[in-house]
Amino acid sequence: MYEKYQELLDKNHKTSYQVSKETGISQTAFSNWKSGRNAPSLDSLKKIADYFGVSIEYFLE
Repeated sequence: MYEKYQELLDKNHKTSYQVSKETGISQTAFSNWKSGRNAPSLDSLKKIADYFGVSIEYFLE
């Protein structure tokens, strides 16, 4: 999932900090997803998908 998220960041010239501030998802959550400690909740995944204008399924492909 994080690889897809990173692709969206690069494509849209955004940082995790910007996404965190605009979605309310903590920086710690993003860090934990990147390291594999946790997976995003469905609610967080929906927020990220909506933010970037993609479907939740995009992250599951």
